[in-house]
Order: sequence, then C-alpha cells, then structure tokens
Amino acid sequence: MPAPSARRRLAWVLLCLFPAFFSVNMLAARYALFVPPNALALGRWAFVALFLLPFVWPRLRAGMPTLRREWRDLLLSGALGMWVCGAFVYIGAHSTSALNIGLIYAASPILVVLLDHVIDRKGLSATRIAGIVLCLGGVATVFAKGEFGNLAAVHLSSGDVWIAIAAACWGLYSVLLKHRPSRLDPVARLCATSIAGCLVLLPFALGEAALWGGPDLGDWHVWAVWLVVALVPGIGAYAAYSFCIQELGPAPTSVSLYLGPPYVGVLAWLTLGERPQWYHLLGIVLVLPGLFLVTRQPRSIKGA
Repeated sequence: MPAPSARRRLAWVLLCLFPAFFSVNMLAARYALFVPPNALALGRWAFVALFLLPFVWPRLRAGMPTLRREWRDLLLSGALGMWVCGAFVYIGAHSTSALNIGLIYAASPILVVLLDHVIDRKGLSATRIAGIVLCLGGVATVFAKGEFGNLAAVHLSSGDVWIAIAAACWGLYSVLLKHRPSRLDPVARLCATSIAGCLVLLPFALGEAALWGGPDLGDWHVWAVWLVVALVPGIGAYAAYSFCIQELGPAPTSVSLYLGPPYVGVLAWLTLGERPQWYHLLGIVLVLPGLFLVTRQPRSIKGA
C-alpha cells in the first residue's frame, strides 16, 4: 500500500489525466450514433464488469457481508453513474453538439462544491472561490473561442436537457462516493457498481430494442465502440475519479473536469484533424492555476 504522501502525489497525476479519459466518452457519444443509447451504456458497463471481475472476485467474495450492507448504495450509484450519466449523455448526443455537452457538463462541479458545502457545513474560502472563477473563465474562453459574445449564441435543445440531467446526477454521484464511503477498495467498488448499473440498464435496453431495434451485433464497429468506452472513460476514468475522490475530496476532484475542453480540443485535432487554436491555450492557462487554488490544502498554523 503506497504511503499517504505517495497516494496524494498519484492523485495529483490522475487529477490531470482522468478528464482526458472522460473526454473520449464525449467524442464517442457523437461518433457512435449507430448504437442505441441504452445499449451503448449497457455494453460499456458490462465490459467493464467482465474486465474487472477476474481481478476483484476474491475481494468481492470475501466482502459479501459488505455487499449485503451496501447494496442500496451500489444500486443508487449504478443508477446515477452508469445509467443516467451514461445513457442520458448518449441520448442527448443525438440532438446536441459535443460543444454543448462539454459546456453543460462543465457546470457540474459547481453543484458538487455546493452539495459538499451544505453537507459538511463548511464555508467556501476566497482561494477556492477564486480557483472556481478561473476555471469557469478558462472553460468559457474555450467554448466562446475567445469571443465571449459567442456564448449568447448557444441554444438549448432537447438534447441539452438530457445532458443537464446527467450533469446534475454526476454531481450527486460524486458526493455519494465521499459521504457514503464503502469498505470495498475503489476497483472492487467500481466492479460492483458496474454490475449494479447493468441491472438498472438492462430493462431500459430491452425496452429500447423492442421499440426501436437493438444494436447490430454483426458490426465490428459496435464491439469496437463498446471496448473503447469500457476501457478508457469506463475503467480508466471512473477508477481514477474514485481514487481522487478518496484522496482529495469530491469538490476539488470534480473541478478538474474543467480540463475537459482543452483535452477535447487536442483529441479533436488528433482524430478529426481540427487544429487547436490560441483560445485553447488561453483556457489551459486559466484552468490549471484554478485547479491549484481549488485543490491545495490550507497551511496549518504553527502553535495552533
């Protein structure tokens, strides 16, 4: 087990990496419109569970008493994190742009900070407020392409409503991870939550298939998309996010999602040939110090 200082350093590294993993999900949501939304989410989390189960099965078997105590929390986490934050994003992607998905999701850390503030009854320091303002400014700069008048041209569609619901539930999921702690380690908890999420998703995926048709299981593109969203924004992002929640808390960790827009810009350049612009760099310049201000620990006062 790493020493606390080593764990915290690892959390800092993951804090900067997992938004890139999540960004892959936004690109996949727009790319994989040929896969029904609930089926896409179900396949994603089924693969996550299958990949993790061989590694965590001994711990899950030994932790059966814990699973019996925590099954309600696991089911709620599965509903919030895997169904709503999964299928709802894929539904919304059918009628909104990746820009709007990122813009709306970027507001979710505000809800996390507020919920954390209400539950813990802690005041928001001026430093943390300044960090949030810087992060918001960086996100706004990226999405407005350096001209803030462009923000007024963003129109909400039905897809935006789906994304807004998912973003709100992401905030609830984040706070739940901290305030309803589990005796399971993060990876075992992710596997158990994935299984719970699949149980929630299954009836919706079956209903979706009965009404509109299911995915074409003979198309390798479907399986490729499932594997990508399972490995990168599934196992990679959620495991890193859970670890950072434990080490840094939900408010600082969720604010790092503001790094998503710069990552989306880079990934769009690499995959779609869209070159990053100056405003992407300006957004990073604003976001990174904002993250530092939000996540840094207050110095202890000597003699206190």
